[in-house]
Amino acid sequence: MEKHDGRDTGEVRFDDPWYDALASGWGELDSTGAPAVPFARPEHEGRTGGTADVYLEVQRSAAFQEVRSRYRRFVVPGVAVFFTWYVGYVVTATTAPGFMARPVTGAVNVAMVAGLGQFLSTFLFTWAYARHARLRRDRAALDLRWDTQELTRSVRGGER
Repeated sequence: MEKHDGRDTGEVRFDDPWYDALASGWGELDSTGAPAVPFARPEHEGRTGGTADVYLEVQRSAAFQEVRSRYRRFVVPGVAVFFTWYVGYVVTATTAPGFMARPVTGAVNVAMVAGLGQFLSTFLFTWAYARHARLRRDRAALDLRWDTQELTRSVRGGER
């Protein structure tokens, strides 16, 4: 693994929010049945303040709440509509096979058109989500991430 900051301490920072715990082996068992990665490190136990306070402060900030609010305002109605459409398709296919078998044109019936509509709506929802994120959340989230990194760097005394 390449280190860009010039220091190789061999230490894993567990307070790093970008640290991927699942990829690190958390929750996996070793050959004895014990956790492969212990859940608590003695040097991190009992620690107060520091970067944890920074993340709590950022989470309580108006900017963070606005990003979360924008996310929820898109995702909650979008998922509700998408899920209703999906369940409606499945319920109609199982309870009204005669309707679904009705021909639309040639060998194409209502079930085929609705099934293709499921694929189309999936792609449409994905496109709309990506567009919404790009236009309404990404810049604010990147600004928050930058501010958070600057605050944690200052709390740790400028170390990188």
